[in-house]
Amino acid sequence: AATAALKTIPHLDSVVRKIIEFGYERALRRGILGSSVRLGEDQLSHVWRAHARAYAALDLEPVPELYLTQYPIANALTMGAGQPIVVVNSELVQLLDSEQLRGVFAHEAGHVLSDHVLYSTALVILLRLSALPGIPVPLFPLRTALMEWSRAAELSCDRVAALVIRDPVAVCRTLMVIAGGAEAPNLDLDVFMQQGQDYREKASPFDRISRLLSDLNLTHPMSVQRVHELMEWVRSGDYDRIVGGEYISRDEPPSA
Repeated sequence: AATAALKTIPHLDSVVRKIIEFGYERALRRGILGSSVRLGEDQLSHVWRAHARAYAALDLEPVPELYLTQYPIANALTMGAGQPIVVVNSELVQLLDSEQLRGVFAHEAGHVLSDHVLYSTALVILLRLSALPGIPVPLFPLRTALMEWSRAAELSCDRVAALVIRDPVAVCRTLMVIAGGAEAPNLDLDVFMQQGQDYREKASPFDRISRLLSDLNLTHPMSVQRVHELMEWVRSGDYDRIVGGEYISRDEPPSA
């Protein structure tokens, strides 16, 4: 729905495609190809298979290329208008077990399934351009709109991960691992999930305003918020409804 709403903004798609056509995406691809390790059956095959299984579960072809990059923050990225690629940070591979890793790749596959890659690629480019002097002022509102959309897109793909691995609680555990790092095996998931309730319900009006202002600079919702939103969605009955076979098919346009 967030993507459908974004498409209703006049001329947005034209501006986004023009940004990509300037060659910034090609530069990003060259940088990834030159500085990262492309994975496959002959290179960290267990990671590649976890990636490929997510696309098989969602009936998606072809499977995008997968790259491993050395970076000390646990994260993954899907980008590339027309021909997506997935980049996973080495820290993420080290932290997660096989089931959690499969959930992460299902999340990234959700971006492809939901047609997020055009806007997410434009956002990556805009964020990099923002660090340069002389960025045109009209691009700042576009960046803000795309970041708001990106936070919604991340919540959608957490749902995809829960559906693919058939375990929303496992997705919550993965988010706790990403938030807590190497100490995650010593943490209590129930306590972490209760923290999500506290984050949403115990905030004062001032806290809510400050949280809103801080969220404006994020491409991903905070891990605690993501856990809360995912479990609220499960409790609403939508998870069971979709698992039971009732969902929008690919030939039905989503409502804005």
